[in-house]
Amino acid sequence: MNDHDLHFDSKCIHGGQQQCAVTGAVMPAIYTSSTYGQESPGVHRGFEYSRSHNLTRYSFERALASLEGSGLDESDDASHGGFAFGSGLAAIGTALELLDKGALLVAGDDLYGGTNRLFSRVRERTQGLRVRYVDTTDPTNVAEALAERGDATPMVWIETPTNPTLKVTDIAAVAAIAHEHGAIVVVDNTFATPALQRPLEHGADIVMHSITKYLGGHSDVVGGALVAKDPALAERIRFLQNSVGSILGPFDAYLGLRGVKTLAIRMQRHCESSLKIATWLESHPRVERVVYPGLPSHPQHEVAARQMRLDGEHAGGGMITMYLKGGLDESRRMLENVNMFTLAESLGGVESLIEHPAIMTHASVPAEQRAALGISDGLIRLSVGIEHSDDLIADLERGLDAV
Repeated sequence: MNDHDLHFDSKCIHGGQQQCAVTGAVMPAIYTSSTYGQESPGVHRGFEYSRSHNLTRYSFERALASLEGSGLDESDDASHGGFAFGSGLAAIGTALELLDKGALLVAGDDLYGGTNRLFSRVRERTQGLRVRYVDTTDPTNVAEALAERGDATPMVWIETPTNPTLKVTDIAAVAAIAHEHGAIVVVDNTFATPALQRPLEHGADIVMHSITKYLGGHSDVVGGALVAKDPALAERIRFLQNSVGSILGPFDAYLGLRGVKTLAIRMQRHCESSLKIATWLESHPRVERVVYPGLPSHPQHEVAARQMRLDGEHAGGGMITMYLKGGLDESRRMLENVNMFTLAESLGGVESLIEHPAIMTHASVPAEQRAALGISDGLIRLSVGIEHSDDLIADLERGLDAV
């Protein structure tokens, strides 16, 4: 069976996978062994130590490579294009190891707070990276920033849609500019998932995921991933994964693989409900503004309609950002009076979550930077789950009535 001939829904279940040759098991075993016996010094069956080699992790990594369309997902061994790590930040940190000391890192100005913290408060100091934050929705900003690239290979880091203001970047346009400057292009595809958007097909070199979110899908696993399409780049990441050692364990790899089996059907429900809820919120008198890539009012709706697609149709994803009329007091009252939406960090699970980025997920971003991006006290981020949309709307109405 050739994965490349399958529809995405089928790839979620079969991509990069084979039944066990011994038992016929349709799900891989959880291989917990930390080491493997050798017939003679250096003579083994392809497995030496589980940081380097683990069959359960391989199975999950092959599935990720298949879903993102890396083209490096057919092998039973480690020569695939997917790499799983202990967290999303561990994946990001390993990607940064591709850069030499003092290299230029051009990043979107609206990023997950933990990514911003890693770039600015850790790697600027320890790796000497020159981080430049720009609005990547305008590709000319990327070109201007890359003009100061220096001698080392630069990297361009894109989130699209961004967290939490849901800006959408034209991946193909930015990738073309970045490659003219010899830059490595990494796209954080956590919000869209490969169900809606496959950055490698638009010119990206590496795709990054927080497995914790939609890929796992059940709020019961923490992990991260990188997927590459170029064999030489994949080999460099493989070396770093083993050398740095922040791998995903076999139990979590098993949970991640179980999660991606239902990714397509879950994303369909997330998108349908989110569009309905976002449309309803736009007309609510206590809501100042709604940002959702599936709405015509979104500033980059045209790019989103072209780039984010589910079964051939535009899909806006499962995340909604809204601005309440008022400030922190109004936000607190609303957040304290919802029940079905759980007030919690994270996103992408089957259950609906709601949070206040300025206090929660983006508190580590400097206040002046938050203000410039519009991450105000009235901004609330919703992760729409797979509950019935009418129940979710009723819950939001209850919260808004308390404002």
